[in-house]
Amino acid sequence: MGGAWPSPWRTAVSRIPCLLITLLCCAGNALASGDDAWKQHDRRVLAACTAVSTLKDAKPAGQPVVFDDRLGLTALMITGRYPQPHMKGRSGNELCLYARKTGNAYISEADRLVGSGTP
Repeated sequence: MGGAWPSPWRTAVSRIPCLLITLLCCAGNALASGDDAWKQHDRRVLAACTAVSTLKDAKPAGQPVVFDDRLGLTALMITGRYPQPHMKGRSGNELCLYARKTGNAYISEADRLVGSGTP
């Protein structure tokens, strides 16, 4: 009974490696595009937050903190120097909240948020 046609079991088993290879390729593409999407998101957050910052030489003071999609916000600390003459170039911090749905960024002074030691 060793005919020319393989048994259904043998056919199914022989397809498993092809299926696994296909799944791995698709998963790799999904991870790569997801990683690229997050990098693009981080670039948008940085651009929006530095654009609304009131500090000179504004730059990120860490990595973005992504909140749950129910809130839809990403937070980013910005550091730089106060531009006002009476501040004499003192360094400062701002907290930027980026609304992912609209792309709007909102900024607030946050010197007391970092390194104050007391609430």
